[in-house]
Amino acid sequence: MKNAGVIGAGIGGLAVAIRLARMGWKVVVYEKAEKAGGKLNELQAGGFRFDKGPSLFTLPHLLDELLDDDLRIPYRKLDVVTRYFYEDGSVINAYADPHRFAKEVSEKTSDSSESVLKYLKKASFIYRVTATIFIFSSFHRLSKLITLPNLWRALQLPRIQALAKLHRKNKASFSDPRLVQLFDRFATYNGSNPYEAPATLQVIAHLEHNLGAYFPDRGMYAIATALQKQAERSGVEFHFTTPVQKVLAGGEGPKALLIGGQQHDFDLVVSDVDVRYFYDKLLMDVGRFRELKKQEPSSSAMIFYWGMKRQYQELDLHNIFFSENYANEFECLFRRKTICDDPTVYVYVSSKQNPDDAPPEMENWFVMVNAPVNSGQNWQNLISKTRKQIVLKLERMLKASVNEQIVAEHVLDPLQIESLTSSVGGAIYGASSNSLFAAFRRHPNVRKDLPGVYFVGGSVHPGGGIPLCLASAKIAADLIKEKEGSYA
Repeated sequence: MKNAGVIGAGIGGLAVAIRLARMGWKVVVYEKAEKAGGKLNELQAGGFRFDKGPSLFTLPHLLDELLDDDLRIPYRKLDVVTRYFYEDGSVINAYADPHRFAKEVSEKTSDSSESVLKYLKKASFIYRVTATIFIFSSFHRLSKLITLPNLWRALQLPRIQALAKLHRKNKASFSDPRLVQLFDRFATYNGSNPYEAPATLQVIAHLEHNLGAYFPDRGMYAIATALQKQAERSGVEFHFTTPVQKVLAGGEGPKALLIGGQQHDFDLVVSDVDVRYFYDKLLMDVGRFRELKKQEPSSSAMIFYWGMKRQYQELDLHNIFFSENYANEFECLFRRKTICDDPTVYVYVSSKQNPDDAPPEMENWFVMVNAPVNSGQNWQNLISKTRKQIVLKLERMLKASVNEQIVAEHVLDPLQIESLTSSVGGAIYGASSNSLFAAFRRHPNVRKDLPGVYFVGGSVHPGGGIPLCLASAKIAADLIKEKEGSYA
């Protein structure tokens, strides 16, 4: 039986471990943290439970296909995907049902329901054209792309206007600036700037409104728990609080990991850590690291986990409080490397769906603003300043007390994200999509000049977020099966 070493027990690492074990490999996973999940983790504080990382769940079939029936987690489709609050006092409910969402838009903005339905139809078309190539295949391998269906997709590329920028397309699609801002926000789903990112990110609207968004009954961390249980059932061996010190790779022969000063040999290695960290700290490939550093990193995040001693009927599960000047917000993030004075605030309240996440009559607030990657900023000053701005903004827009209701608090900033997850600079998604060709420059799942080493997770193809991390694991497993064969 051949053996595989997996570095990191994030979503990509867990998923690829399951797939390799089912293919007959002996799989050992090394994770520096105390438990699995990577960025998808949880926090317990003062009687409250918080999901620490990703909070939106789409394409649940990618999870279901990995789990035995008795390990599948129950989840429900959301009626309202996100509730959007604006400084003028208006509130738009982004209903999951396209027609209901379109009706909401026609009643509350200057745009018609037809404009929304047309936009979502276009988003669906973009998904049909791009998903197979850019999400579910290794487009870095020519043999994977040359098929008759992909020829049809290639012929459709001019129709999806892949060289247009997201904001420009949204502005051409809608007259109401509130709706433009709503759809511009989708660029932040992979830590990017809507004024620079490609219009193909319209596909996110298709995922949320045509396919649907979901919530696991026991919270987002239940996803990581289920994957770990499945991996263990499949024979995967886990070593927690066990950081990998170095990757020893070269030539076609066995690979090795240096752990605690001891060398552990493997037939192949799969990395589920930030790809820049991999080259800088584990492989020590200075040249490749410098090349990756040239790519603009994605944004990071500043998150306040607040236990609130009252409930707010104004809020839903996912809530966005928009800034008045969206362009300035991204100018601050990507050019000035700071958080603007009026940031857009995301409030996720899992206790709306899972009451056990908060004591009776209370709520657990995950309060996030986009933040620049760490480049030496004074984060304590930024935390203090941003907290005050968030509280003032929420109290103003909700017309309710916020600060006095906080009874438990924990803060996560880019420095901590970098330390906890080995994400260089705290960049949540690796490289940003702030160029029209970013998808083509994303690190592949395997490299010809590094045989026997494979890559999964949010910093490599196809990108960040739970569905794409799961997709990266499937791509890597398929590449391994093609190269090495299955031993089951």
